Amino acid sequence: MIRVLVVEDEPRIADAHRAYVDRLPQFRVVAVANTGQAALRAVADAARTAEPVDLVLLDIGLPDMSGLDVAAAMSGIRPSPDIIAVTSARDLEVVRTAVARGIVLYLLKPFTFAALSDKLDHYLAYRDALGASGTATGQHDIDRAMAALRTSDPRASSPKGVAPQTLDAVARCLRDASRPLTAAEVGSAVGVSRVTAWRYLERLADDGVASRHTEYGRAGRPQIRYAPR
Repeated sequence: MIRVLVVEDEPRIADAHRAYVDRLPQFRVVAVANTGQAALRAVADAARTAEPVDLVLLDIGLPDMSGLDVAAAMSGIRPSPDIIAVTSARDLEVVRTAVARGIVLYLLKPFTFAALSDKLDHYLAYRDALGASGTATGQHDIDRAMAALRTSDPRASSPKGVAPQTLDAVARCLRDASRPLTAAEVGSAVGVSRVTAWRYLERLADDGVASRHTEYGRAGRPQIRYAPR
């Protein structure tokens, strides 16, 4: 069982990430931290026990310090956890710094359960290539481990008929709203048709990122509103 720490300052997003991880039998969330300092304490405390944190899902934009600095500090803890950056940052310099500070995988928000599952599948393959001891027996094992991290299934991160930019815009629209929104309201805000907005909202709801709320009016069909989880 791989012990996971979720580091995310927005409670609803942290809950969604935890729910995603809990759907995967090989992984177990052992703690959730909403600041960088809390994350470092959680990893350091666990490292002194027989059950250290194996993997951190780390938000880069934390309120007290950069997730990149958190990653650098975690590398000094023994045993140090592996880190997957979970962020909306698309700046290539951030990506380069993340790699330099030991972050093994990079996952852009918002993401579907399939996208996270795909990343964690490759992380499992990486660990398997290194063996139970965490030490490669030769060049072949090292190459296989690195290949597992660098290979991904584009169908998982971008399902057929789903544009990542539109999915991002729809999810951001929900997060920024002060109340649940209809597909028509989201479509108007994002600049797409009501039907297109509905399709993306249903995708987010099916993946557990959004929730559906049925609103019954005095006449006509019930209206569905969507809110972030």
